[in-house]
Amino acid sequence: MAPPTEAPLTKHLRKGRVMSPKDASGGTKGGTGAGGALTPSRVAVIVIGILALVFIFENTREVKIRLLIPEVSMPLYLALLAVFVVGVICGGYFIRRRGR
Repeated sequence: MAPPTEAPLTKHLRKGRVMSPKDASGGTKGGTGAGGALTPSRVAVIVIGILALVFIFENTREVKIRLLIPEVSMPLYLALLAVFVVGVICGGYFIRRRGR
């Protein structure tokens, strides 16, 4: 028969260490997992993103866009969507750099 295993708390106390609440809950706030909670800031970002997409797809008329020298004619929603995507990429880049 195998000997009974020690509880994690007993093992830490025997080594002279005390478990913190962070260790006991697995290292996450509230034990919800990595980013599982909908915080007010996440809800705000989701709402702004949805409103931006609604605005983009409501504007479908043809427009002329000039970037330096060439002039291009395209639906307004494609131009707005392109700017939205560029903004999301830039925002993600700066958020990632801030985290380092």
